[in-house]
Amino acid sequence: MRATWLRQLIIVGLIAILPAAGEAIYFRDKISWKSPIAASEMVNLEQAKAWSDQAIWVDARPEDEFNQDHVPGAILVNEDKWNELLPHLLEVWSPDKKVVVYCSSLSCNASREVARKLRETVQLKDAKGDNCVFVLEGGWEAWLKGKSSNG
Repeated sequence: MRATWLRQLIIVGLIAILPAAGEAIYFRDKISWKSPIAASEMVNLEQAKAWSDQAIWVDARPEDEFNQDHVPGAILVNEDKWNELLPHLLEVWSPDKKVVVYCSSLSCNASREVARKLRETVQLKDAKGDNCVFVLEGGWEAWLKGKSSNG
């Protein structure tokens, strides 16, 4: 009786694993939280702060989070209101500026997506034709940590 119960448990387990394995194989390149980003498209907080007035900070978080707090001078550009918000960024951008996009680092992939759209769709590049759009490593949490450690 115990062997029958164990055999049935193994069969049910295998049947349950098959669809999950198939889905994992099919969607292996489409997992958003694993979306690759080149190191050349990332910037740490110290580098971004060193750019000073040459940096435009772009907040990719939802509007309510932006309204609660954001990097001083940041411009809200998120996917929810992309067409409405993008012109505000384009008004202040020029090829001598670098764009630093951030969102909440732990649960947010929006900064990567906004940065990708700025690079590929809007085709923002510096005067030499190189990338000028970067994602802030650690996102909003890195900014808060850096702000609190500075006093």
